[in-house]
Amino acid sequence: MRVKQIFCICGTDTGVGKTALTVLLTQFLRTLGINVGALKPISSGGRADACALQAVLGGALTLDEINPWHFRPPLAPVLAARRERKCVTLADVLVHIRTMQKRFDILLVEGAGGLLSPLGEGFNSRDLLTALRAMPVIVCPNRLGAVNQALLTLEALPKNFRARARVLLVSPSKPDVSTDINAKLLAEFFYAKRIFRLPRLGKIFEARRVIRNAAVRHTLRTLLQI
Repeated sequence: MRVKQIFCICGTDTGVGKTALTVLLTQFLRTLGINVGALKPISSGGRADACALQAVLGGALTLDEINPWHFRPPLAPVLAARRERKCVTLADVLVHIRTMQKRFDILLVEGAGGLLSPLGEGFNSRDLLTALRAMPVIVCPNRLGAVNQALLTLEALPKNFRARARVLLVSPSKPDVSTDINAKLLAEFFYAKRIFRLPRLGKIFEARRVIRNAAVRHTLRTLLQI
């Protein structure tokens, strides 16, 4: 595993499990003794996700270091910022992330909304991860429509990033008939070894307990390639 790696946790939509995955990855890496940081640079509608990251980091970062740009309106971050007459630029976000990167061997950066949801003026998560040369991890709910959503998100990535991306299918609270076969169908269009599955975790879960599960640990280790 190379040092100073950045993983960008993206989603096919909002509320698909990006924070749950980021929390699990953080806990797993800390358990391995790896110096890991986790950021959610931009948020809107509350800071619960950033608070979850702060808790799992055990005080390694302050809330404002994890989430320096936060806005109250529950809208796309760019709209929420405009409501508060504020402006977030890609350059400012990059400066913050690169400053944080110096402190950690692995840095997890969680986006907001879907891959192309506007984060600030003139940029989205795709722009952010390409500027950082980060490893894309795409989180997608494992239900009917997952294959289309995952492929659309992959197609939106630049070719060289698409080739390295990982797709994580997260089981919904109520699985449907497609939940058990989406991964197999997606593998007809994307690399099977880069498609992963996780059970439904819910909004409240104990990361330490979850990663005791051998299958979950194997999934996280393989996803990270460690």
